[in-house]
Amino acid sequence: MKKVMTGHKAVAEAMRQIEPDVVAVYPITPQSEIAEYYAQYVADGIVRTELVPVESEHSAMSACVGAAAAGARVITATASQGLALMVEILYIAASMRLPIVMALANRALSGPINIHCDHSDAYLARDSGAVQIFAESAQEAYDYMLMAQRIAEHKNVRLPVIVNLDGFTLTHSSQVVETLSDEVVKGFVGDYEPFYPLLDVDNPTVWGPFAMPDYYFELKRAQQAGMEAVPEVFLGVQGEYSKLSGRNYKGFFEAYKLDDAERVIVVMGSTAGTAKVVVNELREKGERVGLLKVWLWRPFPRKEIADALAGKKAVAIMDRAISFGNMGALYLDITSAFAGREGPVFVNYIYGLGGRDVPAEHIVQVFEGLKDAEPGELRYIGLRE
Repeated sequence: MKKVMTGHKAVAEAMRQIEPDVVAVYPITPQSEIAEYYAQYVADGIVRTELVPVESEHSAMSACVGAAAAGARVITATASQGLALMVEILYIAASMRLPIVMALANRALSGPINIHCDHSDAYLARDSGAVQIFAESAQEAYDYMLMAQRIAEHKNVRLPVIVNLDGFTLTHSSQVVETLSDEVVKGFVGDYEPFYPLLDVDNPTVWGPFAMPDYYFELKRAQQAGMEAVPEVFLGVQGEYSKLSGRNYKGFFEAYKLDDAERVIVVMGSTAGTAKVVVNELREKGERVGLLKVWLWRPFPRKEIADALAGKKAVAIMDRAISFGNMGALYLDITSAFAGREGPVFVNYIYGLGGRDVPAEHIVQVFEGLKDAEPGELRYIGLRE
């Protein structure tokens, strides 16, 4: 069924169809309407979820950890400072291998105070041990919320999964979203089978122990094994979902007119939509340009992305967050993937901080800048200097 809905509504609709056992959430702009929509579902008796309204995001993730450890299917949502307050417990959730799904309405971190979109909150959680997926549209936010549940709960993964959608640009704008039927979603997601639930009194387990140096290292390596399992699971879930939905999700990224491109932009999130328009316009003028839009950011598909960009003349890697004192995080990911092999000229662009608009002319300027780019340049687009 096709419906016009905001990104907020698309995420809440996916959550309704999944019908998790517990949703623990604290409202924060621009995520609040996800919580509000779902609270209305609970109040109207549409879902049987236990909604836990807490006093902070720290408490929200703490409640999620307790519920997931007890054996419940759990979803939450947050943004910006909310994730900053939550991230302490997010590390714990990942270390305990708890398959908590989170919608992250991307918003700039303070200070100064700003409620609009950039990716500094997602970058903050980069090394938390959570899987991270970026959505370009409300449709992708809906689809990946459903897929995230399967990825998180796979026996070889068992990790939190974050679905990123740009604050306001996606959360508050209305788009046509094609949803699956409740029955199809239920069949796709399936029943949750928890591992070692702490409420299984016949088989007691230890949760959240203190780890001395003789065990801590091995536990962290076990987490890494969960991350290493994600790519195969991700592709498998994508393939199954594509057959159900008719939408073509294939791979860790979308390659848009990339095969014969000489100059390429790499980007995550909603800016990819604007970039596609520019690629089409420049292609009509005979320019060989293309786009690589990253879906799966953590774990980072380094080999596959390096293979896709091999042979290109110049690549602009666009980070919607600033990594102070260094190049952007996405830039470092991609350039490190080319260690030991010849690669294109790479340029890093910082853009769109604090929700600054990214019009088509900025994307044109990025492509133009690649014509005379020097390797390793750090540039800013849309900045008054």
